[in-house]
Amino acid sequence: MKHTKLENPFPTTTYYGKEYFCDREQETSRILSNIKSGNSTTLLSIRRIGKTGLLKHVIEQFPEDIKGIYIDILETENLTQFLNLLTTGILQAIPQKSNFGEKIWEFITSLRPTISFDTLSGEPQASFVIQAQDVQTNIANVFQFLENQNYKIIIALDEFQQILTYPEKNIDAWLRTKIQHLKNIHFIFSGSEQHIMQELFNSPKRPFYRSTHILKLEKINRNIYAEFIVHQFAKHKKEIPIEIAYEILEWTNTHTFFVQQLCNRVFEASHDKATTEIWKNEARILLKEQEYVFFSYRNMLTNNQWNLLKAIAHEGIVLEVTAQSFIKKHNLGSSATVLRSLHSLLTYELLYSDFDESGKKFYSVYDILFQRWAQTRI
Repeated sequence: MKHTKLENPFPTTTYYGKEYFCDREQETSRILSNIKSGNSTTLLSIRRIGKTGLLKHVIEQFPEDIKGIYIDILETENLTQFLNLLTTGILQAIPQKSNFGEKIWEFITSLRPTISFDTLSGEPQASFVIQAQDVQTNIANVFQFLENQNYKIIIALDEFQQILTYPEKNIDAWLRTKIQHLKNIHFIFSGSEQHIMQELFNSPKRPFYRSTHILKLEKINRNIYAEFIVHQFAKHKKEIPIEIAYEILEWTNTHTFFVQQLCNRVFEASHDKATTEIWKNEARILLKEQEYVFFSYRNMLTNNQWNLLKAIAHEGIVLEVTAQSFIKKHNLGSSATVLRSLHSLLTYELLYSDFDESGKKFYSVYDILFQRWAQTRI
């Protein structure tokens, strides 16, 4: 696959190829090994840590006899929209001019969707207007068509937890019955709402229970990331001392999206050499630009929720949100009030919970920029 050559080696929007991709060698190897062994994979991670980039990076490693299809279903609201994206993803993944592509187009057009082309990318898009009872039939037919081809097919379904919001009932059970006997198609299910994904694949009550190999995507090793940053600057005839790369990683908490965002700006602001003064100035500008977002948080939340969000942001990581020392330090009221606010903030996805290396559950904010902003104000 041909990728656009970038003047700035720290893209923040999409996957531009392995030249701009940092590490994830073990995770890539693990997923490829699962595919070779005939197993599907469930990929779990918090938001903006590089999950989508990894999926596209893995697909790019496939040999000619494996076809990879990436579909992000976060925007879907029902099974018809799922069908639209599934068929669109297939059309975009397999070039029409190839022999396989011609078969794909012939089959999908036989289902009578409306085919249009994106005005910017020129990519094909499929859209169905059919009866609800025909949607499941068409999805099943698509899977069966792919199953009968002479290629191994890998379908990466990003933000898979979205299927639980569909108005159609028991979609996970129906989907499981349709794919469990497929031998030529394997899946990578990924999602950033970890508690929902854990429920889908780890609960004995769920149809997908233990049907895949689970892979938790952690942050990139800080030493590897620092070397990568230095190398990317050097490739473009600029210099960044490795100690400054470490300063950037510390400030961004090695959270991939925010590392890329800040490095992108530091690279542009540095004529020949990045300095501590340059990166700190760019960080200040970033925080100032985002203030309207932070104030929107305040406006959408109750006072108790806002105060808890600020308190957790200030601490960085909180193990015991109902600990009296934490509540008293930040004047948060009662334990019951904190728990109600915590539930709301998790629902709004302003906070997330995870486990540290020792297995202890903790809470933290998604938005590292908000965390740094809050820390300057308390």
